[in-house]
Amino acid sequence: MTAQPGDLIIVESERVAQPARRGVIEAVLQEEPPRFRVRWDDDHTSILTPTGGTARIEGRKKARRARSSGENTGPSEHSG
Repeated sequence: MTAQPGDLIIVESERVAQPARRGVIEAVLQEEPPRFRVRWDDDHTSILTPTGGTARIEGRKKARRARSSGENTGPSEHSG
């Protein structure tokens, strides 16, 4: 599993009723076995060592797009 800081990581749930967790890799701490520092969508940070088949990594472009959709990052062009 190859990853770089800024990549999006999605960890599938082992339970049917629980949704997948999404986060952005802040640091690659170890290549084998992989260990990442991840900032999750709920803004918590943790160290993750994914187990076989539970996680997938998407490149930075997709991660930025996922974070920016629905997120207001600047002042509105319309001021009243």
